[in-house]
Amino acid sequence: MMAICLLFMLTWALMAGAELRFASYFADHMVLQKGPACAVLWGYGEPGANVTVMVYKGDNIVMKKMVQAEVFRIWKVVLSAMPQGGPYSVMVRQFYEDDVSSIMLQDVYFGDVWLCSGQSNMQMTVSQIFNASKELAQASQFPYVRVFAASLAQSEEELLDLPDIDLQWSVPTAENLGHEDFGYFSAVCWLFGRYLYETLQYPIGLVESSWGGTPVEAWSSRRALRKCGLSEDHRSFPVSYLDSGPKEYSVLWNAMIHPLLNMTFKGVVWYQGEANTLMNTDLYNCTFPALIEDWREAFHEGSFGQTERSFPFGFVQLSTDRQVEVDESFPRIRWHQTADHGYVPNKKMPNTFMAVALDLCDVSSPYGSIHPRDKQSVAYRLHLGALAVAYGKENVTFQGPYPQQVLVDAALQVLNVTYSQNIQLHHLDSKVFEVCCSDPALCKWNAIPIKTASFRTVTLHNVACPETVTGLRYAWTEWPCEYKQCPLYNTQSLPAPPFISFSYNNPGWVVS
Repeated sequence: MMAICLLFMLTWALMAGAELRFASYFADHMVLQKGPACAVLWGYGEPGANVTVMVYKGDNIVMKKMVQAEVFRIWKVVLSAMPQGGPYSVMVRQFYEDDVSSIMLQDVYFGDVWLCSGQSNMQMTVSQIFNASKELAQASQFPYVRVFAASLAQSEEELLDLPDIDLQWSVPTAENLGHEDFGYFSAVCWLFGRYLYETLQYPIGLVESSWGGTPVEAWSSRRALRKCGLSEDHRSFPVSYLDSGPKEYSVLWNAMIHPLLNMTFKGVVWYQGEANTLMNTDLYNCTFPALIEDWREAFHEGSFGQTERSFPFGFVQLSTDRQVEVDESFPRIRWHQTADHGYVPNKKMPNTFMAVALDLCDVSSPYGSIHPRDKQSVAYRLHLGALAVAYGKENVTFQGPYPQQVLVDAALQVLNVTYSQNIQLHHLDSKVFEVCCSDPALCKWNAIPIKTASFRTVTLHNVACPETVTGLRYAWTEWPCEYKQCPLYNTQSLPAPPFISFSYNNPGWVVS
């Protein structure tokens, strides 16, 4: 349900009634963050009341905490670190004057809790993807992957709690994983969590908070936007973009992210960027890293230091939309998603991981080609990054080959591009590599063919400008290849990401 939430709604919520209750996103069947971090619980009660929180395993109390409700009727407690597993019950008891009241959570597990956010490709439900019937039928086989979905909401001010919920914490079923198109539950989020569970074998909690057609600016706090020179006075939206989701600065941060700050999370996965091909495209190399850093700071502070300060942040590099290229907005956003490094993690985006998706095009998608249906490959590539970056699993390759050196041989009219990993050449291609033959500021790019490839080196036939080449780029188009048929992959079938590189003052370029 869509809600337009203003500050007075929060004020009303705080003043209306003094019943003891949990915040909106604490409920039966939920997953709380396991140790070494400590889960945070909070809710509402009488101001000044004494509140006791008890965690039960069966009939045995395994933890007891006591706090006092604040003047604004809010109580918060940091639990002790708990091992993975369950089920547990959580009882909260309030003592106020001569009254005693209590509330209970049941079927609670401790595991890892991930937040999934972004726009419509994150919002696409399991019923919308390839092999949907099979995926939905398998839902009941994963009762320890629990799901929660926030409702669509926006606000001009930061809210304390979620205004509404689409899917309260639930054990997965075919019905709650495939509820309406672009409803709930997120296919990327679900499959990511399921793949993690299959490897880790302990409970996974998934919190979805996403809205289609929304730019990064809507998900960013005002302070994050100021770091990139954006303010309320400088907003402008293209006419073609007016009918999409909320685009006003910070309105989704205020209503759909800020309320979650008091929860302890393991990490975040993010699928967004299509909207920014139409809005502030060349600021994305600032706004996206600024969002990551700001979320990390805010979640760490909001959870009393329990959400890791540099928690792992995974994202999906954009797939495709149009086969006929109108502009370079898609390749530019893909590049800016990495803060113009081409790969992650990097010095501007530490502790991040990326799923490359430019080879997962879907021209016949009934939801439009901008919404490809192969979310299994997206989630699988994301989970590889999580295993390597978030869980420190050694010997997990999570990204495709990236160039390390460009050797220019003018006499032979070739460029030898050396990569970071062994390469699998799926096919020879005459368009995917392009060279710049002039001043980089005035580039007219020329396609050059792949001549050969072996081990870690691709040899390109540079007949365009063998002696004056100044730049090289790969897959720098909106639709660089057909489904899983880009030329370059590694031996684990992960695609090489797009890149752009120039020779000037670049030690990675060598002239023989």
